[in-house]
Amino acid sequence: MSLQDPTHTLTRTVEALSDPESLRGLFHQHQEGNPLPSGKTLEEIMEISRAILFPGYYGVPSVNIHTIQYQIGVYAERLRRLLTEQIHAGLCFASGCATDKAVKEDKGEKEAEPENVSPDRNLREEAEATAMRLIARLPEIRQLLATDVVAAYNGDPAAESFGEIISCYPVIKALSNYRLAHELYLLGVPLIPRMLTEMAHSETGIDIHPAAQIGSHFTIDHGTGVVIGATCIIGNHVKLYQGVTLGAKSFPVDENGNPIKGIPRHPILQDHVIVYSNATILGRITIGEGCVVGANIWVTEDMEPKTKKYKKS
Repeated sequence: MSLQDPTHTLTRTVEALSDPESLRGLFHQHQEGNPLPSGKTLEEIMEISRAILFPGYYGVPSVNIHTIQYQIGVYAERLRRLLTEQIHAGLCFASGCATDKAVKEDKGEKEAEPENVSPDRNLREEAEATAMRLIARLPEIRQLLATDVVAAYNGDPAAESFGEIISCYPVIKALSNYRLAHELYLLGVPLIPRMLTEMAHSETGIDIHPAAQIGSHFTIDHGTGVVIGATCIIGNHVKLYQGVTLGAKSFPVDENGNPIKGIPRHPILQDHVIVYSNATILGRITIGEGCVVGANIWVTEDMEPKTKKYKKS
């Protein structure tokens, strides 16, 4: 392609970038009025959620016991509206109705719709109900996060107060995103749970898939580089250090060579397990209750309860 004529070059480039073949799998066709979930709005949702879960540490700094109910009420109402909007966007994204409708119209087909029923109205009602279910779970989410704060405080001699843990420690920021995202995942909300945990990944360096199951009193010391896979099951009173990977050993494929989705492929860590820095635990194996996994080692087989595994020098 000659670069002598800027107009011609731009035209040819735009045509190439707009070619349907080049867009295969990379293009989400919008129905008017149904935007994708907004990263900026989800950031605001997490700011509000943290202000509700840890009042005084996030959000309005001047909140006190006399104004807390009013302030949480204000936050909860805004959270309801923003969550409804974003969950609705996620449901629209996942439904495929916009793309399917466009394809049918291109083929000259007319999509039959039940009388007096608006698919968008149904999705919005579902979004509103789901947002309220999540908000109703906030007291339980706070209780879980409170155990995580205790675990972080008891696990770090350098920590001087719970306030320091809540304000400064990346594990609490990552877990607040994860625990909210996990509830949305359980409620069947598409896309948004993963966006929330990836926001925490960018903020803290801690990568937790929203589908992972994590018990109470969980903590990660330092945190940077930790990876927790989608099918991990983590018990209560578990402690990880920086650089730990709880990953998959292999990816089974079907007859066409495509990865098989939805099968358990990550580790199970039972209660009171400690995993030291840069350890890698792979596959659907069980690390028994009370085990200690030393630093800089690979574990690919089950460990019996109350056993230790260290790298030999």
